[in-house]
Amino acid sequence: MERPRWFWGEEGSSLGFFIVGLILIINGCSASIHEYRNEAFTPQSNAFFFHGGSEGLYASKVVDSSSSSDTHVKGKSFIRFESVTFVRTKESANKQNEMQQSAGLVEAIILEVKDRARIGASFLKSDLICCTGNLSKDGQCKAGEVVIHKNPDNPEWPRRIQTFFNGKNEEAKMEPEMVEIKSSGMYYLYFMFCNPDLKGTLIKGRTDWRNPYGYLPGKMAPLMTFYGLMSLAYLVLGLAWFLRFVQFWKDIIQLHYHITAVIALGMCEMAVWYFEYVNFNSTGTRPMGITLWAVTFSSVKKTLSRLLLLVVSMGFGVVKPTLGGITPKVFLLGVVYFMASEALELIENLGNINDFSGKAKLFLVLPVAFLDSCFILWIFSSLSKTLEKLQVR
Repeated sequence: MERPRWFWGEEGSSLGFFIVGLILIINGCSASIHEYRNEAFTPQSNAFFFHGGSEGLYASKVVDSSSSSDTHVKGKSFIRFESVTFVRTKESANKQNEMQQSAGLVEAIILEVKDRARIGASFLKSDLICCTGNLSKDGQCKAGEVVIHKNPDNPEWPRRIQTFFNGKNEEAKMEPEMVEIKSSGMYYLYFMFCNPDLKGTLIKGRTDWRNPYGYLPGKMAPLMTFYGLMSLAYLVLGLAWFLRFVQFWKDIIQLHYHITAVIALGMCEMAVWYFEYVNFNSTGTRPMGITLWAVTFSSVKKTLSRLLLLVVSMGFGVVKPTLGGITPKVFLLGVVYFMASEALELIENLGNINDFSGKAKLFLVLPVAFLDSCFILWIFSSLSKTLEKLQVR
């Protein structure tokens, strides 16, 4: 399905690996609890638009929606609005009448990815997002509101929640509301307004996105089980390796210590990731310290495992006791790979937890892919030379 012209994702650029990581650390970790800190709306067509989040959500396993308290959310999937407040400029507020009850409308719109084309007047053969006087003549929409073409199979969706400014008040607060998800899919949340007098309005507050099993987004849910199983697998591998290590301790060479370090790092990495995902699933937030440890363990393990494979293919510990003058080059490749891998992991795990990533990630994926290619080429070329030496002997 073609994207409507008004729909566009988050974009960004990277000036440096650790600059990106540092900015993310300073800003804090995002999660399935999406926080808005005085964010601005972006003009699009004849509307003003703010992307409130996007995640994969599973359908609720509990049909009853009579209570929205935390004690009754188990088994439910929902998007909950908490303390969401819109702040308009003083100039905008002063233009209104003190007694006016509806002095500006802001709409929260929740929709499935398949219904993106239902936002806007495309079904009326118009590129406009907001309903105008001419479009309202046919009774298809109401002037001043976002045009929504309701889904005939589910007339309640896309879901619209309206919030009005009153009189000269500079702030309008959304009523706390929990929107239950009854169909599995990819969901978007948009905040939009049509009144040009509200230009400069900011949004603050938060929304909670929850699946039936917890706060983990749809794409991350299977990973918790994966990391749990991998933790057990590494534990078994580590125990087996330790027993063999003790059994043949007299024949141990330096490479065996390197292998032991990689196994230990893998064990720590899987255990920390599992603990981090369990905590994320239960609280909806990602502790920055735990995530940083998990990211660092992952980057160090990947770097050391690649370096280990490279030096073995060069014949280290097999046909030569040292690497000689090539050691600085190997060390430099390892340091650069660690920096690139760490930066990529940081932006993936400390950025916004949206199931659709921004284009900024591309600038960090490419260096890692390039360095992986360098490792592969160097490993195979070195392995070929080492095999030739062994055949000559």
